[in-house]
This record gives sequence, C-alpha cells and structure tokens, in this order.
Amino acid sequence: MPYNRAGNDLKEKNNMKILITGSEGQLGWELLRQAPFFNMEAVGLDLPYLDITVEPGVIEAFKEHKPDILINAAAYTNVDKAETDEKACFAVNVNGPENLAAACRNAEIPMIHISTDYVFDGTNNIPYTENDPVAPASVYGRSKAEGENGVRNILEKHIILRTSWLYGVHGHNFVKTILKLGKEKEVIGVVSDQFGSPTSAADLAETVLIIASRILTFYEGITFGTYNYCGEGITSWHGFAEKIIETAKQYAPVVTTQVKPLTTEEYPTKVRRPAFSALDCSRIQQNFGIIPKPWQKSLEAVIETIYSCKN
Repeated sequence: MPYNRAGNDLKEKNNMKILITGSEGQLGWELLRQAPFFNMEAVGLDLPYLDITVEPGVIEAFKEHKPDILINAAAYTNVDKAETDEKACFAVNVNGPENLAAACRNAEIPMIHISTDYVFDGTNNIPYTENDPVAPASVYGRSKAEGENGVRNILEKHIILRTSWLYGVHGHNFVKTILKLGKEKEVIGVVSDQFGSPTSAADLAETVLIIASRILTFYEGITFGTYNYCGEGITSWHGFAEKIIETAKQYAPVVTTQVKPLTTEEYPTKVRRPAFSALDCSRIQQNFGIIPKPWQKSLEAVIETIYSCKN
C-alpha cells in the first residue's frame, strides 16, 4: 500500500496533496518525513506498487490519489551499472519522467523533477549555472539530461531541480560507507581530484517542499524552469571523507587513522565521473529565497542523527 505519513486529519484540514514517486529512496523518505511540517498530505509510491516506466500504472495512480503537485524522486542511480544496463537506465530516467509529465499535463498540475550534476562533463573550473550547456559523459548523465528534456517538452509548469553528491540518514550513500569503513580500516583511500558539493537529503527535501508550498500558494507568481540546489561550499571526495571520519569520532570509536588521497587513475571505475561538478545556486536564492546551508554543518547534523538512531 502507498505510504501516507500525514494522515487523514491533515487531509480534512488542508487541500494540499503531494504525490511522491521514488518514496523509498533517500530523498523520498525525507520528503515523507517532512511533509507534515509544511501542512501537506503526502502520498509516497515506489516499487512494487508503482513502476513509473509503465504508463497505465501512472495514469491509475493519478486517478486514485488526485494530487495537487507531483514530486518525482524516482531514478536509476547506479552510475557504474548503467554503463552495461543502458536500456533499464533510460527507461527509468527518461520514459518514467515523460509518463509522469504527461499525467501531470492531463491532470493540469505542476511537477518537481529531481536531476543531477552529471548532466555536465565536469570540465568547468567555476560552479555550473542552469544556463551552461549540458554535456554528459556517462550513460547515467545522458539519461538524466534526456529525462530533463522530456519533462520540458511535455509539461510547461515544471521545476527541474539539479543536485549533487546526495547523502542522508536513510538508504545507502557515501557517508554511510565511510562510517562503516571507519570502524574497520586504519587507512581508507579516497579520490582527491574530483570536486563538488555534498548535499544532505534532509536539506534537499526541505527545499523541494518549500518550492512545492510556494507553487500551491502563489501559482501564477512562480518562475518555473530549471534550478540548482546543493550544499554550500566545494570539496573533494577525499575532503568529504576526512570530515566524515573527524565528525564520527565524536560519537563512536573509529579505527581509521589516515584518509589517503588517491587520483582518479589510481581508483578506476567503469564510468568517467565529473572532475568538477559544483553547482551555482544563486538562481534558487533569487527566485525562492532559498540559501543552501554549509555542507559541513549539514553533514554534522546527519551523522549525529545516524548515531542517535543507533543508540
């Protein structure tokens, strides 16, 4: 059954209803957790109850739940596996958003769609703006870029929100991997020549819900289109890992004594990842008044929550 954290009482008080696809992921979980704080009724759908690549199922979900706005947090995110699983990747990241956008158009409701820094090739040396040309260097990146275009071409009233280096309390992510390794290995090797901006799923969810609330309240005054949102500040994966280990030591024993910097060549993967993928978030600040939080502070909050839940 779909997950409805807001409950029937809220539905009686407020007409604002959001449908969240990909509700079992890092972001979807946070959206469901935070939606009641915005006085919204939230319905979350994910596999096996909804496969966004199957159009009849999407149509049926809209008929059943009649949302006022859709937030699409569903995606194929296994960047390495996508290189050999291109058909499935494009089905989820292109056909899925297109099905959702068409359903939103037919229902005459807006859509917030989550995208990624991987639509860029990583050759910039300054943060990417929304107007920079996309040039994805991977199957995953191409699928997300085409998914963006599908949403733009089908649905006029949309927000495409690009983010980067997502992590959170729920699900699998880089932070949890480093925390696990910190309890097991004295030396951890992490790539030091790829740079970007870590983004807390909790911060991103709050941003998405602020935008959704503004759309539902001030529909005609909204500037729809593409926006960037990520944590404030730029670091490498190595710097990110060092901060994770440093913070974890406040809450539990850590055996790691060194985070060893590696070059991309020393840590080969199936796909070429962007060497620099920081995002310029000035447009979202200008149009929505949303100011990203420093990534270090958000990381500390997430790690504190992870250890609080364990205890």
